[in-house]
Amino acid sequence: MSIVIFSGTPRKNGRTKIVAQTLEHKLNGTLVDLSKLDLPLFNGEETQGDHPSVQWLRRVVAEAEGFIWVSPEYHNGMSGALKNALEFLSGAHFKRKPTLLLAVSGGGKGGINALNQMRTVGRGLYAAVAPGQLIFDPEHFEGNRLRLEMEEKLDLLLAEFMAGRFLDVKSS
Repeated sequence: MSIVIFSGTPRKNGRTKIVAQTLEHKLNGTLVDLSKLDLPLFNGEETQGDHPSVQWLRRVVAEAEGFIWVSPEYHNGMSGALKNALEFLSGAHFKRKPTLLLAVSGGGKGGINALNQMRTVGRGLYAAVAPGQLIFDPEHFEGNRLRLEMEEKLDLLLAEFMAGRFLDVKSS
């Protein structure tokens, strides 16, 4: 399955990017790095579709068979960078495609609100959002990598996701 991984952080470095790069390596996926992609601020104007970064994003997402959205939690929600990127896409890009949600927290508050917001947006885009999810707190990292116990949890979740065991989507 060809997977597109959204690194939803606007930061050049950080824990969200560590998770996204780990996924890219494990799955040989395509990384959409929102700290590098020069997307304009979505304003609903059709002319924004001519922007090279928007065209690239739409092409990569259209070709994908599944997605992983990784977002830091900012002010009890997903990152604005991720939400902005998703605004350039439509239900046609995500309809019935498996989508896994992961959050990275600064600690203390969790990350559940970012996951809940991503789940709501995923439903709005007709994605087949997986019920499994993970939150990565600061103690789950060792330097610039995941701690072994968290990497093992991620591997179990990825195996379930890639097997598509949660999918029970009937064609219409």
